[in-house]
Amino acid sequence: MATLEEHQAAVASLARKMQEGSGLSIKEVDIFNPYDGYLTFTQQFLEGFQWHGVKWGEAHDFYADDIRVEGPHPFLSSGGNNGTGRTRSCLFSDSLEQVDDVMTKLIAKYGKLGRAYEYLAFIDKHWMAVPVGWGSAPLPPVGRLSMWKKFAGVDLQKWFPAEPATPEASAEWTYAKQLEIAELFHKAGYPIGFGCRAGDSTDANQTWGATFGAFGADLVNEKGEIIIESDKVMAAMEYCQKLVKFMPPDAPQWDDASNNRALISGKAAYIWNPPSAWAVAKRDAPDIAADIWHFAQPRGPAGRLVPHRPYFWGLWKFGQNKSAAKELIEHLSQREQVEVLAAPVAGYDIPPFTSMYDMKIWSEVEPPKGTIFNYPVRPWHNSEYYITGSSAPPEIAVQMWNRGILPAMVTRLMAGQSIKQSIAWGKEELEGFIR
Repeated sequence: MATLEEHQAAVASLARKMQEGSGLSIKEVDIFNPYDGYLTFTQQFLEGFQWHGVKWGEAHDFYADDIRVEGPHPFLSSGGNNGTGRTRSCLFSDSLEQVDDVMTKLIAKYGKLGRAYEYLAFIDKHWMAVPVGWGSAPLPPVGRLSMWKKFAGVDLQKWFPAEPATPEASAEWTYAKQLEIAELFHKAGYPIGFGCRAGDSTDANQTWGATFGAFGADLVNEKGEIIIESDKVMAAMEYCQKLVKFMPPDAPQWDDASNNRALISGKAAYIWNPPSAWAVAKRDAPDIAADIWHFAQPRGPAGRLVPHRPYFWGLWKFGQNKSAAKELIEHLSQREQVEVLAAPVAGYDIPPFTSMYDMKIWSEVEPPKGTIFNYPVRPWHNSEYYITGSSAPPEIAVQMWNRGILPAMVTRLMAGQSIKQSIAWGKEELEGFIR
């Protein structure tokens, strides 16, 4: 374990290297957003970079000053683990430049975007940010081919082949089938790799968000009204109460890497994750990588919803080179650039426009060849990208995400609470920040 002094020295060294490498000084940074997985380290980044003259030991005093985006010291102090480290457009839209002109040209060229993108960035009838592929990774099911055949009697490559198919090929892949397969895996000694850690797990928020969404189980409606005591929420909770029996007993402690480790180590046959688990297996356990297949979500009463966390590029209103920035964003959003930059990340980044999903990268990645062909949504999947909590206004949904309401409700089921108790807790939490 590093000492405080050693950590401070490392941060100071990082600050020097970043400034030397970029050719920029910290004085040229308008808004400081030191992204980190743990909130406590953002103070040290602030002090180590000495942004706005802050020295060692002065961060907390600095927080008492005006650190709002529109204030004299616009500093985002939240880090990453509480969900706002990734600057969310719904929180800062008043300070963002409209990008309708850029989006109009991109949509005219590449087609309309899905609701997930509009929900996050189309605010008050204006585009406030441009969706991009870089870092944008949905969370599809990932399975071990051999284990699905051996324990569940399912050939995933027949359900979801690495070529155009028909909806009928995967018609039996429903949430009911998932429950059945989860039980078979559990009996064989391979609990399904789903975690339910509340508050700081992106995977858990997305997994349970899409699960509840597939049941039409909204906790809050578009008017901001709490509707958690509905029949659809009850149906989703009844499903989850059955499913948690086949999850690892330590699922409430799982972080975003736990499911990856479970799959790569051979302890799980099924997780929901981008191709990052496969990529690590390709490096460290090639035999397991060759046995991995990515496919579409199961179908629920409200359809197949694929949990997604798309990234965006935006411009601050007070920016000095907005025209140049828009031109750069538009240039980098062209298919030619997207296709070139998809190769180094082996197709991990999903562009926002479905017209780009015919790029060869998703057919060619191996082993096995075609393992990520069904990673982007395909027409025959009858799927759509889904944002956790998107039935609610964004300012409420982001609070639901930050608090991990859905994973926490599932955790309570694992702990033995009744469905009614878990729903009552969820309602009380929602009432705490919805007035």
